[in-house]
Amino acid sequence: MSEKSHLSKRLIPCLDVRGGRLTKGIKFKGNVDIGDPVETARRYYEEGADEIVFYDITASCEARGIFLDVVERVASNIFIPFSVGGGISSVEDMRAVLLAGAEKVSVNSAVVKDPFLISRGADAFGSQAVVVGMDVKRVDVSAACPSGYEIVIHGGRKPMGIDAIAWARRCEELGAGELCVNSIDADGTRDGYELNLTHMICNAVTIPVIASGGAGAPEHLVDAVTKGGASAALVASIVHYGQYTIAELKDYMEKAGVPVRKV
Repeated sequence: MSEKSHLSKRLIPCLDVRGGRLTKGIKFKGNVDIGDPVETARRYYEEGADEIVFYDITASCEARGIFLDVVERVASNIFIPFSVGGGISSVEDMRAVLLAGAEKVSVNSAVVKDPFLISRGADAFGSQAVVVGMDVKRVDVSAACPSGYEIVIHGGRKPMGIDAIAWARRCEELGAGELCVNSIDADGTRDGYELNLTHMICNAVTIPVIASGGAGAPEHLVDAVTKGGASAALVASIVHYGQYTIAELKDYMEKAGVPVRKV
């Protein structure tokens, strides 16, 4: 068993925000308003979330910056690590988000276009502050994508012809401290994480990997960190709609033999 296997597995609610409101879609489409991100973040913190991820989901495709006022309000209400993504395309953007109260920045579309932004961010703020978000779609195996998984950007709208496994390795080499691997095929379906993709990326890198996209039942979280090998599981619909609380999910994981941090 690896040293990483003994560490507590993290449960991380993901707050997708559009126009300052919490929103949720399926396979990156059909988003509906489901509430206030600040109140929701506070509730998840109180229930025992290990971290919270906040994505401004239309910032990249609308070519504008992140909503720093929302970041500040969320950060002043929770006292656990907090990462922010969406529209971050420079070291200055990273600095602004970190100064607004986030511990980490999540970069995605911008680093696919400019991979050395990862290095510049890691040099400025440390690798631990730089999370690379990977939006991944299943494709036919080809010379460009031998794994059968391709990187897509701009909220799933633009395929890049880059193999997901090769990209994961490159991100680690450039200084990323963590990878958040989101399967677009599984996103919002509640049918479970894309375990094959998660497992392949966990085997390809030594940095922590967060499994994202598809959680619909407590056993899916257990599968992500056991069969998939992830260090953490990202959740959204399963908690946003009141199906389970963070505490209930952690209780299930603990009973299944997964080490978790309890409040």
